Amino acid sequence: MTSIMLTPLKDTMHTISIVLLTPTIAVLLLFAAMMAVELGGLLVEAVTERRKAKVNVPELLDAFRGKDAGEIMDVIESSGLFRRQKTALGKLIKHGGLPAASHQALARRLLAGEELHYAGVTNRTDLVARLGPMLGLMATLIPLGPGLIALGQGDTKTLADCLLTAFDATVTGLAAAGIAFAISRLRKRWYEDYLSSLEALMESLLDVEVFNRGREIEEQKA
Repeated sequence: MTSIMLTPLKDTMHTISIVLLTPTIAVLLLFAAMMAVELGGLLVEAVTERRKAKVNVPELLDAFRGKDAGEIMDVIESSGLFRRQKTALGKLIKHGGLPAASHQALARRLLAGEELHYAGVTNRTDLVARLGPMLGLMATLIPLGPGLIALGQGDTKTLADCLLTAFDATVTGLAAAGIAFAISRLRKRWYEDYLSSLEALMESLLDVEVFNRGREIEEQKA
């Protein structure tokens, strides 16, 4: 009686697993293609941006002293900062006449925006690093069922095909996850340094005299 009740349930699970095999393999191939693109993007970023961006933050902070907003902006534009850094600092300088509290809130918002941007960049590879082994394991286990059935029936060709699919899925999932993990770790180290430098520069801009003088002028006009 129990066997009769379990038979349709086992058939349902078997059908589900067989149906999931194709999309799982498709996603694994998509992950592999994504990692090829991400690896190319990482190399381009390292060659075109990281190699050129050599900024001594303490010297840049000293260069801000005694300068007005226009001169500070010229120093920033002529520095080796990244384009996104220059844009964020330019927005902070542009709104230098705001009250102190509002200016600090703007700085926090700009910094948070940069953090979200780079979190979005690393989230892609983090996702592949986590899901790659899981999907690789799924695509490994699913073909083993038909392979064992083929083994019981003496069909060695079907068994070999199932084992080949299982091994290929494992290799693809682990390779994609390994590359994704390495890219994520390297980019996070880069971006942490980037955000740390940006935060230091923003704090310096919040304290420079030009903005204090601008606020005093605005208060006198008010």
